[in-house]
Amino acid sequence: MSRFGATVLDPVCPVLSAEEKAFFRDADPFAFILFGRHIEDGDQLRRLCGDLRDAVGREALITIDQEGGRVQRLVPPMATQFLPPLDEVTLAGENAVAAMQLRYRIIAHELRSYGIDSNCAPSGDVAGPDTHPFLQNRCYGMDAETVTAVARAVADGLLAGGVVPIVKHMPGHGRAVSDSHFETPRVRATFEELQQDFAPFRALNDLPMGMTAHVRMDALDDQPATLSAKAMGYIRDNIGFDGLIMTDDSSMQALPGSRAEVAARAIAAGVDAVLYCNAPLTDKAKVAEAAGQMTDAAQARAERAIAARITPETVDIEELKAKHNALLNRA
Repeated sequence: MSRFGATVLDPVCPVLSAEEKAFFRDADPFAFILFGRHIEDGDQLRRLCGDLRDAVGREALITIDQEGGRVQRLVPPMATQFLPPLDEVTLAGENAVAAMQLRYRIIAHELRSYGIDSNCAPSGDVAGPDTHPFLQNRCYGMDAETVTAVARAVADGLLAGGVVPIVKHMPGHGRAVSDSHFETPRVRATFEELQQDFAPFRALNDLPMGMTAHVRMDALDDQPATLSAKAMGYIRDNIGFDGLIMTDDSSMQALPGSRAEVAARAIAAGVDAVLYCNAPLTDKAKVAEAAGQMTDAAQARAERAIAARITPETVDIEELKAKHNALLNRA
């Protein structure tokens, strides 16, 4: 298997240009990510997924943020509209684990029908009363035990449906009271207090892929986790996560410096792949060059992640939806 580029990139438009196809062929990103702006209808989306894979000459992973609620790139009539995760967990009560596993098995079926085989879920973030609104209702609970149980169910639902899960945001984003899209959140909690934030990720350390948090935790380092060798070392050695780790979108303003500098620093810190979105092709080329090719360890993790993409068993999707709705209605 050829060496992958240490990037996860998005296309510029819903239809690939010849220039973009050539760039992806040369950069050979490990995977691709899609957003709502790339989606027009089912036939177009299937063609786009096929063209992305043709450009790199392999069945590359294609991921998306399909959480439900505000963060749902596929919407009706192309996909089922779900509640924000925390709203569903709250509504479902004691049925939350079963309901969320069914929900993400349905999501997996819908993603696969268009050629998408990865999802930026589950969330391992523990929400609190002061968690920034951009994240709070995307979490699964206010305590580590609930978050862990629901996150495991989400991952199981995706994996059963042939979709590779990406657990996020490591080592924890729930205490952040600012939005990392616009600034670097700073968490001043003690190391002992942070153990509750780390607990879900420790319990889910067998998952094939994870995503970093652009959050500075004073107890770990004075740098955002994405750029911190100390934080990455803690994720590997203490949390015990040996799956592929990619950054959250490196275009976010939480990370200071040029995007090429950010990419190089993230790789140096121990990240396996840099996610870079919503940028011109010239900027993507600079980031791809700065990130370089995957290390031997990153390549091995990438191959294990790809191997987690199974062919799912055939299911009656309408029956699953009925069971999911019944769990919520009973609640």
